[in-house]
Amino acid sequence: MHKQLLVDYSVFEVSPQSINESLTQNNGKLIVNGVLQRAESKNQNGRIYPKETLMREASNYAGTFIKERRALGELDHPDSSVVNLANVSHNILEMGWQGDDLVGKVEVLGTPAGNILKELFKSGIRLGISSRGMGSVKEVMREGDETLEVQPDFELIAFDFVSNPSTQGAFLSPVNESKIHVTNKFVNIERIITDIITEF
Repeated sequence: MHKQLLVDYSVFEVSPQSINESLTQNNGKLIVNGVLQRAESKNQNGRIYPKETLMREASNYAGTFIKERRALGELDHPDSSVVNLANVSHNILEMGWQGDDLVGKVEVLGTPAGNILKELFKSGIRLGISSRGMGSVKEVMREGDETLEVQPDFELIAFDFVSNPSTQGAFLSPVNESKIHVTNKFVNIERIITDIITEF
């Protein structure tokens, strides 16, 4: 079977919580948590990840990349199987399972892309997280429905922050309990990015 780059978005649910308190509680670091990927559920790309395959890859990823503090991800999805260090925005600190949901804790880094990510969160922009991996898919019947099932040759590469997630409920949220007050829900993203870039 032909291996290809598999990109699957998840809504990493970022509830509007206080970013400033999160920064204070974590010594100036912004740490968010939420659903990274979901097993046994068809996502917006029409694919299903068998739990056995996703558990194996999550375990491998945690045992190497997370353990060695190099579970890096990018802001936006590249069409590449390599993580581009120039665009790294975050690092995954830990992962675990809640039912069929693979959840994780993510540190937003002080890189240029990480600063953009932080400002988007602070402005109340809803973002998602997206898994990136190499593997093949096979058309199978599930509950009378034709579905693309990710095959056991799948290899997890990274999780990236994106604007259009495909796993429902995969929006990230800051790790604290306070509410964040957003005065304008319709923030001009280009203006925010331009402001951040001109600061450097």
